[in-house]
Amino acid sequence: MVREVLIIALEVYLWGVLFPRALLSWFPASPGSWLVPINSALYRLSEPVLAPVRRVIPPARMGGMGLDLSFIVVFLGIQVVVIPLVASV
Repeated sequence: MVREVLIIALEVYLWGVLFPRALLSWFPASPGSWLVPINSALYRLSEPVLAPVRRVIPPARMGGMGLDLSFIVVFLGIQVVVIPLVASV
């Protein structure tokens, strides 16, 4: 029971918070846009997880911009936890 709840919670966080935040980061919202409250909510839900990882692994410099690797690390970390849980059900 606890295992199933943990799997669902992690999957909802991954696909309902982290993945939409990554997608919406490609489309900056202009002030007054309907995306602003969505971006704000996703930021508040994901930043407590991403910020500590970002402090350890800073964005990789690619020319004039940085590639934030924290999302990839958290995404893979969640998968490392979820896959064995699913396999043992």
